Amino acid sequence: MKDLAKAYNPSEYEAKIYAAWEESGAFKPDMTAVKSPFSIILPPPNANGHIHVGTAMFVIEDIMIRYRRMQGHPTLWLPGTDHAGIETQVVYERKLAEVGQNRFDLGREEFNSQVTAFTRENQGIMISELKSMGFSLDWSRLQFTLDDGIVSTVYDNFKKLHDAGYIYRANRLVNWCPHCRSAFSDIEVKYREQMDPLYYIKYGPFVLATVRPETKFGDTAIAVNPKDERYTRYIGNEIESEGLLGAFKLKVIADSLVDPEFGTGVVKVTPGHDPNDWEMGLRHNLEVKQVIGTDGLLTSVAGKYAGMPVAEARATVASDLESAGLIDHIDMNYTHKVGYHDRCGTLIEPLTTEQWWLDVQELKKPVIEAIKRDEVTFVPSRFKRVELDWMDGLRDWNIGRQNWYGIRVPVYYNATANTSLPKYIVSNDENEAKKVYGEGGYEAETDIFDTWFSSGQWPYATLMESGPDDLKTFYPTSVLETGRDILFPWVSRMLMFGLFATGEVPFKTVYLHGLITDGSGKKMSKSKGNVVNPLDMTAKFGTDALRLALTIGITPGNDGAISEEKIQGYRNFCNKLWNVARYVISQTPENYEFTSQEPKNSADAWMEYKVNETIREVTTAIEEYRFSEAGQLVYSLLWNDFADWYIEASKVEKNPNILYHSLVSILKLVHPFAPFVSEAIWEALPATEELLITAEWPRSIAMTNTILNLAKDFDQVIAVVTELRSLRTSLGLTHLIFSHEPHPFWEANGQLIGSLTRNIEYKAEIGETGVHIMNAPSFAQIELDSDTLRSIISRLESDKVETEIRLRSLDTKLANERYTQSAPAKIVQETRDIREETHMLLSKLYEQLSSLKS
Repeated sequence: MKDLAKAYNPSEYEAKIYAAWEESGAFKPDMTAVKSPFSIILPPPNANGHIHVGTAMFVIEDIMIRYRRMQGHPTLWLPGTDHAGIETQVVYERKLAEVGQNRFDLGREEFNSQVTAFTRENQGIMISELKSMGFSLDWSRLQFTLDDGIVSTVYDNFKKLHDAGYIYRANRLVNWCPHCRSAFSDIEVKYREQMDPLYYIKYGPFVLATVRPETKFGDTAIAVNPKDERYTRYIGNEIESEGLLGAFKLKVIADSLVDPEFGTGVVKVTPGHDPNDWEMGLRHNLEVKQVIGTDGLLTSVAGKYAGMPVAEARATVASDLESAGLIDHIDMNYTHKVGYHDRCGTLIEPLTTEQWWLDVQELKKPVIEAIKRDEVTFVPSRFKRVELDWMDGLRDWNIGRQNWYGIRVPVYYNATANTSLPKYIVSNDENEAKKVYGEGGYEAETDIFDTWFSSGQWPYATLMESGPDDLKTFYPTSVLETGRDILFPWVSRMLMFGLFATGEVPFKTVYLHGLITDGSGKKMSKSKGNVVNPLDMTAKFGTDALRLALTIGITPGNDGAISEEKIQGYRNFCNKLWNVARYVISQTPENYEFTSQEPKNSADAWMEYKVNETIREVTTAIEEYRFSEAGQLVYSLLWNDFADWYIEASKVEKNPNILYHSLVSILKLVHPFAPFVSEAIWEALPATEELLITAEWPRSIAMTNTILNLAKDFDQVIAVVTELRSLRTSLGLTHLIFSHEPHPFWEANGQLIGSLTRNIEYKAEIGETGVHIMNAPSFAQIELDSDTLRSIISRLESDKVETEIRLRSLDTKLANERYTQSAPAKIVQETRDIREETHMLLSKLYEQLSSLKS
């Protein structure tokens, strides 16, 4: 048994403890265990920066892993990092811009070489930061999304999907980023509300509204709603109109996509530059004209405006239309949502390009059925319906990107004049291309995979590569824990690919956490200066404090607030645990060996009961993914039950066995949440296991009636002591005389009550005047002489009057609609809270006065 230092300094222990865990092999699954395997694949953090509060939320996974490991399951938490192709390329291009370069200056090969070196360097930084958070990952199975084995699996599955008819190449409308020079899927577009001019342009007999006059050169029809009686006579006819490039004719079509309430109810149809117009174009077999090129400049279709950037072209075209008398009027305050690339922030241009597409219509059906059959469950359960609705409406997905950094699509094209040869072959083997097309007769595809396509195969790809029989043992994985914001881009795709490749869902449970906000519930932003840096917080308060702050008070699927004050509060919890352990160690005999935990009194029985109940409740809460509740239960057991009540009560009649047993159980319960401080204390105890990380999870047992009855007695003791303390404070007395009727409860617990309340004189008989103790098991009272009684009543009457006046003032304020509707909601709520507290205080004063006067 070692002595603990006077204060807990996390920086002195954390690195040493983590090294001891790694050295012990505790992070590797114990394949000799007979219980069912438990596995989680870490959602790979991007290897292009540092951890943030979102990454720190992996603490939820660590809680599950540590809990299952202590339960004796073969437990695997497989780590990996993500090359994050698009995001990493954006990050690295910004670095190049700082020195006046871009990727085109370097060329594709050199650029990819530099980005790969940058990513590998950052992968090491990321791993060290994940370790600093105490995450008990099996680093011997570390994976990277560009590892040869992972890439090989992605290639194999691309070929299988292609051969099964699920992958095709087509020229269709996509979300194009002119800065990245690449297409992106719908989920990579973030919409912002902004104000733009809405131009009402003359088109022959019509006036129609558009915010994009620069695309009018790509118009191939005019559309109205078929139910709009204002325009029925025009449907099917051609209209002629004057334009900036001369007169033109357009056919009028009817389509239900047209909103009669927008503008004049007439819209121009530009299939090459608008998703709705593209859909109408397909239905009505309209020509597609591309006005904007992949470089973000207007094409030759725009005539004299060709070569202009979109923003310049819009202003110029609008001005020229006005000069030509073709503008009816302009609404300068039109508010609408506009799409931007979520990585680089560039305005997205819908335009047509040839891309690789995944036909999801058949692939999604097994996912929908598996979810309906609860083969995969969602926490919170409401996301089951959300996922089903999204999967039902899922459209074909363009899986290719024109970026440079990532996994190349494994295709070679026919570059010969021989049209009898296949247009392309799917292969990553250049020798195969030579066999088919001959030397120099082929071109390699330059597109790379959308990162979500490759990472969508992460669960089974990693297990195939991680070790012998890992796929067989740990797939399907037990839980996927991730942010609710990537339910659609990642979780859905893993379900599709997992079922296609293996016939089984890749995980049995999906646990979704929400956004971590600042202490005021606002989204963190560098510009706002409200970002909580996890590394700063762990350096200041210790890792366990941050882990607890990210667990307690944050529920699945909902946003959770975190602040420095909250983290500091949980540092206090760690210090309390440390100080409690120091006391228990001081009361534990040298060379102590645990024998039994028979209770000597009601306090012992109560503590044994509390520990047992908390074990049961925490175990159930973790099993049901209620981690915040589990953490709060552990917090309450240590602080409220053990520290505030039992340790004080134990000083009357010491029982080292109960003290020791309670601390051991608390440390085991604390460990998944706060592993460092609990392991540091464990080392100082005469524990049977070498490390707490592999100690056995505590089990609840059936309590005897004797213990249950004694525990109820101590509940009574707590109630009496609490009321005595409250009365002494509220009555303003330093010394009390406490009298009671003879009763076995007083005989057994009188000395204990005296020790816990202090400055109270006890009499086993009832005096003539006093204040009745409401929570006593038999009649008991605080005795007061007549002068003291009158003085107290007078003071309480005065307090009552003041409190009534304050309550009336608050009621008047809250009855004022001008205040409740115009004041900030937070201030109004604070006023309501103060009103409630004042009302409760007044009720207490009435109760005290009633008791004293009677």
